[in-house]
Amino acid sequence: MATAGARRFLLLFCRSCRSLQGPQSRAFAALVPGVSQVDNSSDFLGKKPHRKHPGILSLPHIQLPQALADAAQLLLYERPMHSIEKKVQALTNYLWSRHLPVEPEELQRRAVYLEKKILEKQDSTQTEEKLREAVLHALRKTTYHWQELSYNEELSLIYMAARLDGGFAAVFRAFHEIQAQVPEFQPQTLMDFGSGTGSVAWAAHSTWGQSLREYVCVDSSAAMLGLAEKLLKGGSESGKPCIPGVFFRQFLPVSPKVQFDVVVSAYALSELPSKADRIGVIQNLWRKTSRFLVLVENGTKAGHRLLMDARNLVLGEKEKSPLDLQPSFVFAPCPHELPCPQLNASKSLACSFSQAYHPIPFNWNKKPKEERFSMVILARGSPKEPNRWPRITQPVLKRPRHVHCHLCCPDGDMQHAVVTARRHGRDLYRCARVSSWGDLLPVIGPSEFPPLSSAEEPPES
Repeated sequence: MATAGARRFLLLFCRSCRSLQGPQSRAFAALVPGVSQVDNSSDFLGKKPHRKHPGILSLPHIQLPQALADAAQLLLYERPMHSIEKKVQALTNYLWSRHLPVEPEELQRRAVYLEKKILEKQDSTQTEEKLREAVLHALRKTTYHWQELSYNEELSLIYMAARLDGGFAAVFRAFHEIQAQVPEFQPQTLMDFGSGTGSVAWAAHSTWGQSLREYVCVDSSAAMLGLAEKLLKGGSESGKPCIPGVFFRQFLPVSPKVQFDVVVSAYALSELPSKADRIGVIQNLWRKTSRFLVLVENGTKAGHRLLMDARNLVLGEKEKSPLDLQPSFVFAPCPHELPCPQLNASKSLACSFSQAYHPIPFNWNKKPKEERFSMVILARGSPKEPNRWPRITQPVLKRPRHVHCHLCCPDGDMQHAVVTARRHGRDLYRCARVSSWGDLLPVIGPSEFPPLSSAEEPPES
């Protein structure tokens, strides 16, 4: 009797689970009206399998060019430093946790607020000098102290050991975005602002080496430029460059007529001391861009906000020069030119991506790593496709018979899509299941293709 009762209970429980499963999963899917079905209008798959759909842009583990890894190891072993591993880790932590410098207007606002608080708590008859000292003391305790890094030879080597491989991986991933979506693009000239160790030139050569004939690397640090040139020559000062056509400069080209097919700033805007400096540099970089402007920063809230400020500046720029007649648009990662929904969310999140890579095999650095970065790629002209696909902004969660995707959609909203084969069709379900963080999901909105009715839904796969 006990066994029969247990069986009846189990049968009723399973039936109740099945009855709840269908409506509940459909209710989850209905939370996302912007995702209806696969974009069949462009025959995007052709004869390719779902696992190779054109929205897939993520890459497997990236490997540095062997010549670059060998040169970095040689330079570091030629100049052994005490506690190099600790110094590398300390610099990495500092760069990752770094905030933007506080602007003078914000300092003034805080000073007025602190002065008011101090006068409320203490005797208002105290001297002006003592009040000023109290305000300055409070400011020092509550304000982030941003410091400009001065890269000498030793710090440049530490930076190379800490950031060369990760920086290469992030920029190579950004270049892959352009190459995958515009395979016919064959740039001839490139400029890298804040070039540092020269990883951008190596990543560009790995992507478009057959067409690029000129690389201009600009960095204010003479020690960093010297290190980049040694890396280019296999770790020596007199070797033959591994990449032809690379030129090193301490200042940006002055002439407004000089433009480049690709202009890059990777982890350099956050090194500028003020918002006014960043605005001037971004405007200058955009004027020197003939096709693509690639900006990369740390995948933190500070890095993301900095890139969004640059994005808004370029999109709102009213060009006055006859050389800048082409409009601007966001090539990646945003599928729109509207304000970033991540910044307007109740809980602000950084729009970031992750790229796995094999690090330079130093003694402390042998396991695969991941580079968390934010990027924005701005382009001249207009979007190639009138109907853009949404971007997957978080890791994809695969569950039985449904997939969770967090999407930045062309209408400027963030949506949590729960994709099922029954509601959205087998093609979209399979595409979602093989997609990853950073990929595009090939879907269109219900305004053009209404969701399938219950009578039209295909059977569950």
